[in-house]
Amino acid sequence: MPQLRQATESSEGGAGWLLAAGPVSAAALYAALYRYYRNTDKSHQYEKETAVTSQPVTGSDTKVDEVRGTTRKSVQGDNVRNHRQRVRRVAANSE
Repeated sequence: MPQLRQATESSEGGAGWLLAAGPVSAAALYAALYRYYRNTDKSHQYEKETAVTSQPVTGSDTKVDEVRGTTRKSVQGDNVRNHRQRVRRVAANSE
């Protein structure tokens, strides 16, 4: 029986690394995907590396209509049926 016991012990030791390889490879895959999608090694500090100049807010708001309650079932001018219809562009003032 010593030969049988020795064979059993050696096979358990040999399969141990295989059982440990699963969680280790899962952790490595998780870390690689996290690093790939988060770009942690390629990120920069936006606040320190980017210069942004602030300007006063321009423009105005004009009240067009007021809807109260649920008497209207749709919004005037909706493009539900023709969703690819382009909107008119507002001309920007070039200063």
